[in-house]
Amino acid sequence: MSAQHAYESLTPDTVIDAVESLGYLSDARILALNSYENRVYQVGIEDEQPVIVKFYRPERWSREQILEEHAFAQELAELDISVVPPMRNSHGNTLHTFAGFHFSIFIRKGGRAPELDNLDHLFRLGQLMGRIHKVGSIHTFSFRNEMSLQHFGIDNAAYLLENDIIPKSLRPAYETLSRDIIDRLIAIETTVSPEIIRLHGDCHPGNILCRDDIFHFVDFDDCINGPAIQDLWMFLNGDRQNQMAQLAELIEGYNEFHEFNPAELNLIEYLRTLRLINYSTWLARRWSDPAFPMAFPWFNTERYWADHILELREQMAALEEEPLTLF
Repeated sequence: MSAQHAYESLTPDTVIDAVESLGYLSDARILALNSYENRVYQVGIEDEQPVIVKFYRPERWSREQILEEHAFAQELAELDISVVPPMRNSHGNTLHTFAGFHFSIFIRKGGRAPELDNLDHLFRLGQLMGRIHKVGSIHTFSFRNEMSLQHFGIDNAAYLLENDIIPKSLRPAYETLSRDIIDRLIAIETTVSPEIIRLHGDCHPGNILCRDDIFHFVDFDDCINGPAIQDLWMFLNGDRQNQMAQLAELIEGYNEFHEFNPAELNLIEYLRTLRLINYSTWLARRWSDPAFPMAFPWFNTERYWADHILELREQMAALEEEPLTLF
């Protein structure tokens, strides 16, 4: 199945039939949840709680890569770490196939995002992340990607330039700036040798649910091999002093379960830069999916790329600043 427009065949009937193929009896209530890379639905079940069903984007991950994601989440859950792993069927399987789609079923977990200006929340998130990384450090993934400058920076910038994504009037500015940024990232990379471990990979607040004073990590779809700081830097916000205070709480909690290497603080702006480049490339690569022009109508305009170039210039300045330090 081609990834282009593949989800057009994922009709409500197909969603229900896929869930019922696993032995559930749906009450035909379907709620599409906020997900663009994959398709995720809440599906009502007769006389039971609704379930969450996730249909993986065709051709994005191999079966082996998806199963590594599932195994990591299951490994954490079995150690009573608050994550939401895929459910197993009667045969112990977590990954299923229907109508050409890989899909999985999850328990529904409600909640709200953590308060990142709440230092107690940050301390507890640090504890939880330390537990996750303690397990993640046992070994690395065999099939999942690694957080690398080549993949997330060099290849992405080349894709944008080679496929004429950027308006012609702004292309020279982007080409020069991206080259300078990549040179700077290469220089930073040579100064740090972090331990590479298994990570959640996408720890923004939307992937953490707080309910009954417990945090649950969800959506391990982007789990990856990389440095520990990748799972921590997105919790930081505000000016430098605020970020240092937040960082102190995170790392104090983290160190209760897994030792943090302070040298990785040199990678915060490095990783933020890669995320900025990757985000624009992600939108460009997915533009043929009809959901993307509807959800991101501002993308692919001259105004967007002018603002993006300005953002990258500001990020270049951030790369030249002294890294954050622990109190």
